[in-house]
Amino acid sequence: MRERVLITGASGFVGYHIIAEALKHNLEVYAAVRKASNTDHLRQFNIQYTHLRYNDVEGLIKEIKEKQYDYIIHLAGVNNGRSQKEYVTVNTYFAYNLAKAAEECGVKKFIQMSSLAAIGPLKSLNGLLTEGTAPAPVNTFGKSKLAAEKKIATLTKLNYTILRPAAVYGPRDKGFFLFIKQMAKGLEPYAGEAEQKRSVLFAPDLAVATINALHAPPQSSYNLSDGNFYNRYELGDLVKELLKLRVYKIHFPVNFVKIIAALNGKLSSLRGKATTVNTDKIAELTAKNWHCDIAKAQAEIGFYPRHNLPAGLSLTLAWYKENNWL
Repeated sequence: MRERVLITGASGFVGYHIIAEALKHNLEVYAAVRKASNTDHLRQFNIQYTHLRYNDVEGLIKEIKEKQYDYIIHLAGVNNGRSQKEYVTVNTYFAYNLAKAAEECGVKKFIQMSSLAAIGPLKSLNGLLTEGTAPAPVNTFGKSKLAAEKKIATLTKLNYTILRPAAVYGPRDKGFFLFIKQMAKGLEPYAGEAEQKRSVLFAPDLAVATINALHAPPQSSYNLSDGNFYNRYELGDLVKELLKLRVYKIHFPVNFVKIIAALNGKLSSLRGKATTVNTDKIAELTAKNWHCDIAKAQAEIGFYPRHNLPAGLSLTLAWYKENNWL
């Protein structure tokens, strides 16, 4: 009998890749999506769908027991919240509610998709972020993810694993695409000119790590990236090379960018909409050092990323072009 996995946030960019990897491992996939979610891109997969109410623990327990899930991979969350309350409600309390229900039902493994933002960046170019680094998130998103980690850790009977990926990119990603689209229009924008170390992870590699983590030791956590670090210009340089672009590079003062981001965030909040350009995002983009150590993930879940940034970006840009994004 095939083992059954519930994947929340399954209609998202990362969810797509994790579904594909789960099916490769002969898992029976149940995709938890919002009723309003567009799932046309998931039609190619032989999966089942379900809808969850994360504010109803008893309802979640009933769902898990009735469907008899062996594993739960919790991806659902907000990256660009409209308010602090939304970050805390969705990223912290909804995650905890599902984890609590999973503990009650005795699932074999609960995977919490956190973020490297829960630890936060280093303030110096020296050093590496490790699982033992004292957390110091620089934005509301990171704080909400860290709070979820702490609450889940109180569930002593739950076999959980926490994954903290660096910035994730790949086919279907809309985050990196915003920067790439600007470059395609001839503009390469940056906030400030300070030297930085950045970490990234190709989405299909994150999917491999996630499925591997279903068999990780109990109560474990892992930082994930492609194992390298990149300076602030390497992404742009690769985009120019691969797309054969001639662009104008411009550096905006950090304080100016923060003011624009704050105004944009305020306007979006008044309209009841989320925005990708806000003070939370600028705090991440201007941080000094996101270089993380993946030795623990290599040793315990056999995570050896197959794509560095040049390889992953080449595949990503090819997908954008094939699907008329570029």
